[in-house]
Amino acid sequence: MSHCPSRRRFVQTLALAAPAMALPGLSFAMPAEPRRLRFYHTHTSEKLSVVYHENGAYLPDAMGELNYLLRDHRSDDVIDMDPALLDFLHAAQQRVGSTGTYEIISAYRSPRTNEMLRRNGGGVAKRSMHLQGKAIDVRLTDADTRDLRQAGLDLSRGGVGYYSKSNFVHLDTGRVRRW
Repeated sequence: MSHCPSRRRFVQTLALAAPAMALPGLSFAMPAEPRRLRFYHTHTSEKLSVVYHENGAYLPDAMGELNYLLRDHRSDDVIDMDPALLDFLHAAQQRVGSTGTYEIISAYRSPRTNEMLRRNGGGVAKRSMHLQGKAIDVRLTDADTRDLRQAGLDLSRGGVGYYSKSNFVHLDTGRVRRW
């Protein structure tokens, strides 16, 4: 009989919790973990490890640091990057189980840089999402680019391009498509 009080308390707790769990609008979810990204820029050798989202909000100082890091490294032009792109990167990294660093190949491109790359025959789109701060070309230090590509496709948050010979993945927040 020594177990009865414990068992009774458990049954009472369960009975009280059951109606609350049945109410769809009631949430007992834990607050989301802070979103952190780690970057290494392959052209400038700059590094950044930053929490950019916490307690349901994007952190302005962190966003400023990210905007600067993801600038057009040729012209030093800076644009506000799409926060949804950062969330796409964060979700893709979580999906592949990575704790590594994103190596940046290309992020924001000024119109002048984009046109120069187009003229040089690099397969650059005239209306590239890079021009709007909505695209990035990356790889992860601790994940295969094929896995990163698959994570991007599975998430269906935008465009996913796979460049196996150059070992990087393009992710953008445009319409869902693949190449």
